[in-house]
This record gives sequence, C-alpha cells and structure tokens, in this order.
Amino acid sequence: MKQKEIFSDQLIVITGAAGFIGSNLVTHLNNQGYENLLLVDDLGSDGKWKNLVGKKFVDLISIGELFAFLDGREREIEAFIHLGACSDTCETDGDYLMDNNYHFSVALCEYALEHEHRFIFASSAATYGNGEHGFKDDHDKIELLKPQNLYAFSKQLFDLYLQKEGLLDRVVGLKFFNVFGPNENHKGSMTSIIYKMYEQYHKDKKVRLFKSTDPKIADGDQKRDFIYVKDAVKMCGNLLDDAFKDVSGIFNIGTGNATTFNQMADSFFEALGVEKSLEYIDMPDQLKKQYQNYTCADMQKYLEVHKQKDLGCMSIKEAVKDYVQNYLVTDERW
Repeated sequence: MKQKEIFSDQLIVITGAAGFIGSNLVTHLNNQGYENLLLVDDLGSDGKWKNLVGKKFVDLISIGELFAFLDGREREIEAFIHLGACSDTCETDGDYLMDNNYHFSVALCEYALEHEHRFIFASSAATYGNGEHGFKDDHDKIELLKPQNLYAFSKQLFDLYLQKEGLLDRVVGLKFFNVFGPNENHKGSMTSIIYKMYEQYHKDKKVRLFKSTDPKIADGDQKRDFIYVKDAVKMCGNLLDDAFKDVSGIFNIGTGNATTFNQMADSFFEALGVEKSLEYIDMPDQLKKQYQNYTCADMQKYLEVHKQKDLGCMSIKEAVKDYVQNYLVTDERW
C-alpha cells in the first residue's frame, strides 16, 4: 500500500544524492512513494551517475548551484538531508575538508533553520576516535571525543558548532557506522570490506585482511559495527517521517553488534559459494595510528525514540548474501 507522500507540495533536498548512502536513500524514498526530491551532487567522472539511473526526482543540480537555486524558493523547501561530504579518512588536505565538510554544512544549516526547514545531516562514527569514551550518542560526551583523522575532525567540528550554538534540539544528526552495500563502486580506496573482498577474489582468488596491530587481538578479529546500507537508509527515512518531526539530536546509525573481519570474510565466501582462501597482510603505516580495532553503536536512544525493542536489521549473513549475489556479481545498483 502506497504511503501518504511526505511534503507532497514541497521539496526534500538531498545533498550527496549520487553518492553511496545518498543514492540508496533516494531508492528507499522512491519505494515509499516519494518523488518530490531535489538531488544535489557533482557527478564528476567516476561513474556516480549510474547510481541515479531509474530514480525518480524533481531535479538534479550541482553543489555549487545550490544556494543560488534556493534563493527565493524558501517556501518550496520542507526538509534537507545533508549527506554530501568528502568521506576519505586518508585525505590530508585540511583546508579542503574544512570548506567541504564544515563551512558548507554550517552555511546550509543556517539557511535551513532561518527558514524553519527540517535539517538532517550525516555525522560519522569516526568522531568516536579509538572509542575510549564509548560509542554512545550522548551530547554530553561530544567535547570529550578525540578524532583520529582529518575527516573525523571536520565532522566533529560541525557537531561541536551545533552544540556551542545550542542547535542540537533543532536538527537531527546521524552517526553512520561501517555502512556497506550497493552503489559504492565509485568510492575507490574507501569502498567497504565486502567490495574489496570481491575485487580481490575476482583478481587473485583470495581475500586479504590486515594483520592485527594489537597483541591481544588475533589477525582478522578486529571488530566493527557493520550495517547494510538498506537498513541505514531506512533508519534515516524513519527520522524524516512526519511522526518524528519533533525528534532532534544526534543518533547512532548502526546495528548495535560488532562483527569481526574474519566473520565478514566467512559470510563473503559463503555468499559467493567458493572455498575459503584468506591471507593476512601488514597494515600500512598511515593507517596504524588512526585504525579503529573496535566499534559498536549504542542504539538505545534510537530504539527509545521509535518505541522499538529491535532494530529489524538484516543479519550480516543475509546482508552480505544480498549484496554479493544481487549487486556485485550482477554489477547492478539499487
């Protein structure tokens, strides 16, 4: 049954709409019957345009055109879902990250709040650093977090800006954990572990994982909270729903469970239907100081807001099977 269209007479603006999470969100919203979407992204030459084939939306504009487009259209906009950012954890150009991830976010947020538009944005689990203060989306802990790379630093600065200005009760932030799934083909070195496994196996008939740099953790037993992108965008879409228009603050977007890289590999080989072939390699020096050996989202706040006992996420085996068999092997997008 088709749901009532959200904001049928106004636009939902999605930045980063041709990217990994953004394009999956467009599909999710389309599947719910929503087509009043203004997509914002720079398509470039890396094939991101393929993520938008078959999608339904009002228009697609470049990031540089956004503020000119918005001028005089204040009443045509209802909500912003700001997902656009440079998400490369190895990016070393601090000025670029500040302009792209911080200053642009501040400007867009100020516009949205000035005109009373709902503002949902992507923060990142990378802001939790090495996890010494846990992985709870508690506003009181924001200032304690110590990002380990420039990308996380740029995301943390925007969270701190919102806290300092007293705006956390007027916006919704999403701290995405390790998202994987279709439409990440363009991400290069920042693709998920499953995508990397598929490329490695396709080329060499084996999968490589980083050796552990912690003597207490066996090779491949580093743990992350891996969440399938279809589940991640469903959570994002839920927070856009009119029933939660008064909900605000920063929320973790994860499964609440930590999975080892070895378990991810086992699920990959099973999904592909091939014999396990695994090799452990040394971690590059540039990653060692910023590598998270463990992440696991505390999902209590999200569950309480939605009055749920369970997130309803796909199991890792189910998610990896869907991704491998229906998207990687077939070279399809979602």
